[in-house]
Amino acid sequence: MSKILLKNAKIVNENSIFESDVLLEGEFISRVDSDISDANATVIDLEGDLLLPGIIDDQVHFREPGLTHKGTIATESRAALAGGITTFMEQPNTNPQTTTIQKLEDKFAIAAKDSFANYSFLFGGTNDNLEELKRLDKNACSGVKLFLGSSTGNMLVDDEKVLEQIFKNTDMVISAHCEDEGTIRANLAKYKEMYGDDIPIELHPVIRSAEACYLSSSKAIALAKKTGARLHVFHLSTGIETDLFTNEIPLEEKRITAEVCIHHLWFSDEDYDKKGTLIKWNPAVKSKEDREKLWEALLDDRIDVVATDHAPHTLEEKDNPYTKAPSGGPLVQHALLAMLQKEKEGVISLEKIVEKMCHNPAKLFDIDRRGFIREGYYADLVQVNRNSKNEVKKANIFYKCGWSPFEGVTFGSEVKRTFVNGLLAFDNGTFSKGKNAKRLTFNR
Repeated sequence: MSKILLKNAKIVNENSIFESDVLLEGEFISRVDSDISDANATVIDLEGDLLLPGIIDDQVHFREPGLTHKGTIATESRAALAGGITTFMEQPNTNPQTTTIQKLEDKFAIAAKDSFANYSFLFGGTNDNLEELKRLDKNACSGVKLFLGSSTGNMLVDDEKVLEQIFKNTDMVISAHCEDEGTIRANLAKYKEMYGDDIPIELHPVIRSAEACYLSSSKAIALAKKTGARLHVFHLSTGIETDLFTNEIPLEEKRITAEVCIHHLWFSDEDYDKKGTLIKWNPAVKSKEDREKLWEALLDDRIDVVATDHAPHTLEEKDNPYTKAPSGGPLVQHALLAMLQKEKEGVISLEKIVEKMCHNPAKLFDIDRRGFIREGYYADLVQVNRNSKNEVKKANIFYKCGWSPFEGVTFGSEVKRTFVNGLLAFDNGTFSKGKNAKRLTFNR
């Protein structure tokens, strides 16, 4: 069994920062102590760098199968490692969509062969696959995904009777995209009449409005309360929605939780003028005031998780008029760096970053032995140098699509090494030729 001894680490874990060594044996953390010696271990001196648990990203779109010109499980999971993300949960709106148990297992087969990071997938609910969902074992995957707005093929669930039955018939976490489709369609029709297809991008948050988000989120929460379902609302984008969530009980006792994504914490509607459709997301990036409210809710624990909603498109696809330019952008390589930049600016603490990006996703989805630096846990770890200038440019981007909304930004931190189940998978810009990724298991 291989051994790796990490010396002189500054560990950030479970609301504490402390200096320690860490011994890895095979896939696991075997010891965390102040002064470890082992003659049989390969020693890596971290020289006082930060050591974090591997980031768990509960929302990515890696585009495989069917949309592989944008990205693949292989390419995007490699980029994730460069960003310190060791575990991802991928969404069902691929081609074909992940709306049957067989299609779910087909994705697992691809990941078992090609993924560089630990993986699970969400099963997509539709208006007509309730019986299939009932057959799904609660430990088979990370959870169920519902599109309650933003129609994606036949994945928009707009039959209220079916929706209530889905909420009543699964013990898994239901993760929901909440935007009211009727509101959006009415707004879009109004501006298409005025501008045709070339609607100014600045109107994106007007079309996909705060009202559309709140109407859908509040309905989903009311249904969860009625049925007792376990609801997780993806990618909050508005200040008004944050009041729908509580910080009065610990995460472990919450039945209704929320997530915010990097782009909604970083950008605002003032950035559309410069970035254009490169920052076109659903839900839309909204006002500075919305962004401030999202930060407030994240810091006071009404929002539980930070994720990416990584969703790559080619630049050619993005370079289209408003109605034809797809929504989404690549983020896994730079999400942790963006949060660490906010720590440098005094917005958030290191401990809170680790709580929201490592500990809480593990708790929320009942993931087995990940998300913490603990003896007996899988050795998913990230070394970060906090004194490194790191400019984002095309030459150092690992996404298959070849671009980033952060191009031109210089971060003050750098991911030096990433370990996946004890394997040094990313080392100072170089990826391991081997893979040691695993399918997630759960304690449900």
